[in-house]
Amino acid sequence: MIEIQIIRQSPELVKQKLSVKNFSDLHLVDEILQADEERRAIQKQLDDIRSRENAIAKEIGVLFKEGKKDEAEAKKAETVSLKEESATLTNRFAETEKRQFDLLVQLPNLPCDLVPKGKTAEDNIVAKQVGDIPVLHANAQPHWELGKKYDLFDLELGVKITGAGFPVYKGKGAKLQRALISFFLDRAIEAGYNEVIPPHMVNEASAFGTGQLPDKEGQMYFATADNLYLIPTAEVPVTNIVRDEIFDEKQLPIKMAAYSPCFRREAGSYGKDVRGLNRVHQFDKVEIVQIQHPAKSYETLDSMCAHVESLLQALELPYRILRLCGGDMSFSSALTYDFEVYSTAQQRWLEVSSVSNFETFQTNRMKVRYRDENKKTILCHSLNGSAMALPRIVAGILENHQKEDGIYIPKALQPYTGFDKIV
Repeated sequence: MIEIQIIRQSPELVKQKLSVKNFSDLHLVDEILQADEERRAIQKQLDDIRSRENAIAKEIGVLFKEGKKDEAEAKKAETVSLKEESATLTNRFAETEKRQFDLLVQLPNLPCDLVPKGKTAEDNIVAKQVGDIPVLHANAQPHWELGKKYDLFDLELGVKITGAGFPVYKGKGAKLQRALISFFLDRAIEAGYNEVIPPHMVNEASAFGTGQLPDKEGQMYFATADNLYLIPTAEVPVTNIVRDEIFDEKQLPIKMAAYSPCFRREAGSYGKDVRGLNRVHQFDKVEIVQIQHPAKSYETLDSMCAHVESLLQALELPYRILRLCGGDMSFSSALTYDFEVYSTAQQRWLEVSSVSNFETFQTNRMKVRYRDENKKTILCHSLNGSAMALPRIVAGILENHQKEDGIYIPKALQPYTGFDKIV
């Protein structure tokens, strides 16, 4: 949630930045300011009434001491009138505050100055590309065919058990999943992240805190009887670990990593994007999260990107890094880098990771602050990244490392799989 003082100070700049995200309801900025002025005016009236009530209370005490009972009773009658006025104003204040809040939560985060203008993924900027595209043998196949050939995962069985988009991993396919999870977690721990195992369902407050609500209700599975959401990413429960916390400045950064299954409805997905493991409703992912000092968050974003790069290099996969344009960014992000692996058999790039700085957007919703040397409380910055999501990484490994005699496992992963080739 955008801090209200930013809107107060520079409403036109806020509108300009929102337009970079192609946000069209710019009138909300003016409505927020109007509600804010009303709220502050009511607050001043309330403060004046309370000040008057305190002054009258002192006068009543003096009058009673002086034996002026009738005058004291008249003053008491005046306080009754003030209390009635105060109650009316208190109700108006609550209504105005709620209206302002309801308007504020409709605004996406402001993009930072590095975000390019654009409307779709076609407008993203390729910041870096690493690795040669492998030349495959004549009989090379996409990963969904390799999954059948080597009995690694079964999409049809998942349909039988649950529905489309819920794959069943088998044999060495299941071992490869487990190996990747352990590999990613070990690398995160080596990088100084503290491993946590979060719940796989969250309440409404947690979903609101990280910006999934009210923006992404349609993408989350909802357990209606318990009013709980299945997590779309471990970012949601992990970031909410620090909700309503105040840290000492020296405690920053807070670094956490977690493995979890992730659940996404992916409504409206169709065509080649959903073939095989390209887009599924349940998948495994290791997430890294940092709560950082505002002055260091963009340096931290770079280090998190470098961490993801090191994973892709260890897996010997060709990749590229995209700086997302305003129109392709998430509701909550101030700056996002996407990592894509080249799918040689499909001849297309597949997104495997997204690393974002949210600045104070999430921490303002969750009230995550630090106390500086002057004992002043200041909002932290929050960041997160996929390190990494498994389905398309598996697709990349199967497709890019396939040979005529089998699928070769990257050396860094072999201690985790216990085998160097799938035959």
